[in-house]
Amino acid sequence: MSRPSELLVVDGYNVIFKSSRYMAVVDETAGEGDPFDRARELLIADVAAYAQGSYDAVVVFDAAGNVSPDRPNLGKAGIRVMFSQAGESADSVIERLVTGARLQPREVTVITSDNTIRATVGGIPVTRVSSDVLVANVAHMNADIGRELADRTHAKLTLEDRLDARTRARLDELLGRS
Repeated sequence: MSRPSELLVVDGYNVIFKSSRYMAVVDETAGEGDPFDRARELLIADVAAYAQGSYDAVVVFDAAGNVSPDRPNLGKAGIRVMFSQAGESADSVIERLVTGARLQPREVTVITSDNTIRATVGGIPVTRVSSDVLVANVAHMNADIGRELADRTHAKLTLEDRLDARTRARLDELLGRS
């Protein structure tokens, strides 16, 4: 029987408040809407890209101060999204997820810079990672993707340009261009 993939638990608002990437899309003029909708969506998309194939990821948000505290727990982009219940902290949800994984036993990585959570969930088989590390890894990943797209955009699409050097030299020889 195969072991379950490693659980990645992300302290959602902790990461959002630690990064200008996410804070830049917080809409303070949302009126009656939730100003954090776009920041949460961006974080979930980033976690999905970061976790792909390596983790079973869950992003936990604290519903205590949200515009709509009765949010359903649902998945987006292959990521489980959980909101704490009214009167419950996201910290409690994270601790419960980690405890459940330990009982399986299952490896867990928790991404947060909250020292209380880091102290509470520490120990084997839990890896604690700072929110700053996730933000930096996402930035590197996005830069790599940007470079790859730029390379593809600038690549010539002729058959000649797609030939390896050895084949191209042989073809030049046959055509008398050497």
